[in-house]
Amino acid sequence: MIDLRPRRPWESDEAAQFRDMVRRFLLAEAVPRDAAWRAQKFVDRDFWLQAGELGLLCPGISDDYGGGGGDFALDAIVSEELSYAGITSFQQLIHGGIVAPYILHYGTEDQRQRWLPKMASGEMIGAIAMTEPGGGSDLQAVRTTAQREGGSYVLNGAKTFITNGIVADLVIVAARTGPEPGARGLSLIVVETADLPGFRRGRNLAKIGMHGSDTAELFFDEVRVPAENRLGEVEGQGFVQMMQQLPQERLGVAVGAQAMMERAVEITVEYARTRSAFGKVLMELQNTRFTLADCLAKAQVSRAFVDRCIADHLAGRLTAADASMAKMWTTDRQCEVIDDCLQLHGGYGFMEEYPIARMYADVRVQRIYGGANEIMKEIIARSLG
Repeated sequence: MIDLRPRRPWESDEAAQFRDMVRRFLLAEAVPRDAAWRAQKFVDRDFWLQAGELGLLCPGISDDYGGGGGDFALDAIVSEELSYAGITSFQQLIHGGIVAPYILHYGTEDQRQRWLPKMASGEMIGAIAMTEPGGGSDLQAVRTTAQREGGSYVLNGAKTFITNGIVADLVIVAARTGPEPGARGLSLIVVETADLPGFRRGRNLAKIGMHGSDTAELFFDEVRVPAENRLGEVEGQGFVQMMQQLPQERLGVAVGAQAMMERAVEITVEYARTRSAFGKVLMELQNTRFTLADCLAKAQVSRAFVDRCIADHLAGRLTAADASMAKMWTTDRQCEVIDDCLQLHGGYGFMEEYPIARMYADVRVQRIYGGANEIMKEIIARSLG
């Protein structure tokens, strides 16, 4: 059997040691608790604190701000190991892979010192609120407003499908600070949610998968936020900031999808070697072998491109088109592979107690979030000139 988890070409000795620690921690602390998280629809805060103590929350953030002092390679390792462990409940990708970099890249020194150490420790859990009811992937259609009044912004609007929204202490909100239409006039405002008048969390949304990851509606009714909580030196930089950070977000989605695809092949091979049908072990049947050969080929070919994109990102040359390709390709292939693997499980594949069933439900949203794959095709097409 081909090893689906060899050392990555972008993985240093230190990163390999970090991976070993992450894997052992998740197997010991996350896997036994995942059923409870799925039942209650959120991850306990004490686990966030445990992960923070071990340096899992912001590994790619400078140690000057309490982070791990590494780079995106460490965030990629956390994403991979979560997928290998079958954990979709714990959304470190949002917290440390998306929210923290916004603050690092666009925040003032005071903002970095104020928020990043608490995010790295797990004292503050982060979320980012872009999507609005009726808006979907169209970030230019943001209607939430942030009107300047003296030393404050007054926020009004609603957001939906916000990962970590139920537990978040800090939310980056995309809001319209100017009258200009479309991309112009958008800014990112950091909202600290504790005891904040006018801020309200709606339902913890019921989803077909990813049951342990809280996904919320957020409402802002005359919410006053200090003006110094805006990211960026001047108003109207929000859309540019989002466009600059979305490639890393989409690559992060691709990394997790790739590892989940590989895990699906691993567990299905194991199942096929032990299960019998028509007097034979499943692996002895030609259909099983051919199906798994096809799944393995998809996973291996996809892995080569994902690794190249990670290397490019670490070198500062990842393009928006390549990040979009990685996100689109891996999430599409992941759904195909997991569907084929579930089919080989027969009726057991439809039982939630089997990992393949949970994977099937959990991964479907990845073709939608981070920008729907149809949007990815448009971005790729624009690169053709």
